[in-house]
Amino acid sequence: MRGALFGLVFVAAAVADPRIFYSKSFPGSHPAYLEIILERDGKAIYKEAPDDDQPIRFQLKKTEADEIFALAEKVERFKRPLESGLKVANMGMKLFRWEEGAAKQEVKYNFTQDLDAQALQDWFEKMTETEQHFIALERSVKFDKLGANKAILQFQAAMERNRLVGLDQFLPLLDRVVKNESYLNMARERAGNIAETIRNGKGKAE
Repeated sequence: MRGALFGLVFVAAAVADPRIFYSKSFPGSHPAYLEIILERDGKAIYKEAPDDDQPIRFQLKKTEADEIFALAEKVERFKRPLESGLKVANMGMKLFRWEEGAAKQEVKYNFTQDLDAQALQDWFEKMTETEQHFIALERSVKFDKLGANKAILQFQAAMERNRLVGLDQFLPLLDRVVKNESYLNMARERAGNIAETIRNGKGKAE
């Protein structure tokens, strides 16, 4: 019985969907460390410390996850070096790791000239920017009602530059502003317009 159970666990691990782990360590920056785990179905977790007890969970679109995993395939699932070898400034040490069941392979680099790796890194930088905007907006909505308008403006600007992903996670915060008269009218109106844009699947807020 024990052997059969072990066999089932082994099979389950062997056929587990792949996921991508990304981290960036850059002492002196904010945050100094971050990591993102992206599952094949688009579910993701963002942390600003390996032992972060308040991770942020969000969801990417299927098309976004498909593109990211396709790029990971183009760089051979991180089996080959990506570091350029050029003498450049410290841009933060990036780590990508492909995890599939018990199989893992990873690569670290400061700067790469590989175009597919650059595109993949940009996706994870978008996720990072998104969650930092989420943290800023959540903080202002909860603790700084007068400052909420500024946080919403900054969020809107990033959204219009196409630097954000997983926008549905912002809807509860935006709706909270819209429905609460203690926020500035301009903040409530702007939050309503952005929420409508997200719900309609448009690219930019009015």
